[in-house]
Amino acid sequence: MMDLNHWIQLFLEQVKETTFWEWAAVLFSVAEVLLAKVNNIWLYPTGIAGTFIGIYILMIAGLYAESALNVYYLVMSIYGWVHWIKRRDEPPVTITWATRREWVITLLIVFAGWAILYVLLKKFTTSNVPVWDAWVSSTAWAGMWLLARRKLENWILLNISNLFAIPLLCYKHLILFSVLTLFLFIVAFFGFFEWLAIWKKENASPQPLSKGEGLEKVVY
Repeated sequence: MMDLNHWIQLFLEQVKETTFWEWAAVLFSVAEVLLAKVNNIWLYPTGIAGTFIGIYILMIAGLYAESALNVYYLVMSIYGWVHWIKRRDEPPVTITWATRREWVITLLIVFAGWAILYVLLKKFTTSNVPVWDAWVSSTAWAGMWLLARRKLENWILLNISNLFAIPLLCYKHLILFSVLTLFLFIVAFFGFFEWLAIWKKENASPQPLSKGEGLEKVVY
């Protein structure tokens, strides 16, 4: 019970100390994932707004490495926004499964990104969890890349990142953000099945007509 009271007190203290801009970043993040869940292109403008605010907050706090990582999310959000827009004489980007080539790129982002981030965090920051931090970021990078291309597997990669991020944030006593990440985890879980339903609907094979069905009777 003492431990539970400790965490509740810590959460309430975090809420009290949260600034307007931090709340704005959190709200934009929630809006982004909800819009992504329903396959709405407005997820990108909200994501871009939230990322801009996040970069500002991290810079003010002196967390320059984490701020630099958010620049990637900004770039990927802009890329995804452009990629989703319907161009003249071109069909809109639809939900699909990742191809073998895209899976190779995804795994390269995960494992090469993990190694590179680990080295950077180990050598140039005071992080005491460089392996964990690097893994959370690299899997999120891969998920964002797949999301930008409207691939179903983006939810899987994003939730791998969320799954590891929740205890990491608790370890750092960032309770408010761990609760947000838990919320994002739940939304992403249902988002996968919602996208799967959309994909099935878009790729449903037309039922063959029964004998005589569909023939028009012509009267002269």
